[in-house]
Amino acid sequence: MVAKHLIMVATLLDEDPEKALVHARAAKDRAGRVSVARETNGIAAYHAGEWKEAISELRASRRMSGGPGLLAVLADAERGLGRPEKALDVAREDGAEDLDPESKIELAIVVAGAHHDLGDNDEALFAIEEVLSIEDVPDVSRLRVSYAYADALVLAGRKAEAIEWFERAAELDHGDLMDIPDRLAELQSESE
Repeated sequence: MVAKHLIMVATLLDEDPEKALVHARAAKDRAGRVSVARETNGIAAYHAGEWKEAISELRASRRMSGGPGLLAVLADAERGLGRPEKALDVAREDGAEDLDPESKIELAIVVAGAHHDLGDNDEALFAIEEVLSIEDVPDVSRLRVSYAYADALVLAGRKAEAIEWFERAAELDHGDLMDIPDRLAELQSESE
């Protein structure tokens, strides 16, 4: 029964996160001492915007399984609660240096967002610049970090550079996942 609930979470997560969370909670209720059930509950709670539950479940999963876990999701949930300082603390937790390249990129994007929340756009740029040179990651990760960097450049008032980075991101956006054409049009009209 637990496996069926976990399958339903995976099936519903993108289209109906609230319903996915119902299944994740059911899986956790039946297998609360299994880290994957707790992690799945945390991910579903995150997607449903239930930040406190996401934090609680992801922390429980990390305690059970060890390792860095989903630090980027955990930090972003702290941002969701309006606690960017706490998000930065999470990003500095043990294990952050052991993350795989994709997870390092995701964490850097969250860290940049936390710095933006605090009004520190230069630190946001620095956070992303630290991971721009990471290689051997899927195009979607390269797309996300390029977009985040372009966005950080906009917020730092460096619009010409932002246009360049949005153009780089556009080359990677094969499925039109991002609003890059709109962002470029907006920036180009402002610079005329």
